Amino acid sequence: MKPTPKGWPRIASGLSYRNAGDMIDWLCRAYGFEIRLKVEGDQGRIEHSELSYGQDGLIMVSSEKEGYGGEHSAPLRSPASVNGANTQSLMVYVDDVDAHCAQARAAGARIVNELADHDYGEDYWTDRSYGAADPEGHMWWFSQRMRDPK
Repeated sequence: MKPTPKGWPRIASGLSYRNAGDMIDWLCRAYGFEIRLKVEGDQGRIEHSELSYGQDGLIMVSSEKEGYGGEHSAPLRSPASVNGANTQSLMVYVDDVDAHCAQARAAGARIVNELADHDYGEDYWTDRSYGAADPEGHMWWFSQRMRDPK
């Protein structure tokens, strides 16, 4: 594979929110993202944004849309707009998952899976992780590698 464009990860995910502007602020406060780019449209609508996590994490956040990319595109929705259905689940490795969980909880994240160690056996790894839902219902998993495979 060729190298990615400078400053871009190999893969990035996009999330849609009813209140994207408020959620960008919340994601930064609760989960530690940093705003890299925010493009606002009419009445504060977020047309596009890029939030970074460290040097190699990136998500894009926008306001809900009726669709884009041609005639076969589907509407982009927040879980809050589709009866809480999970429209995206993200997993992020963090340096200190216990501190991260405390920060997220203090910011109002709904912890749906409490902190726990997950040992996949000697041939695999052990992670410590938790699961949280943001205020509009997107599912997030945060993990810290505790042991690598032998």
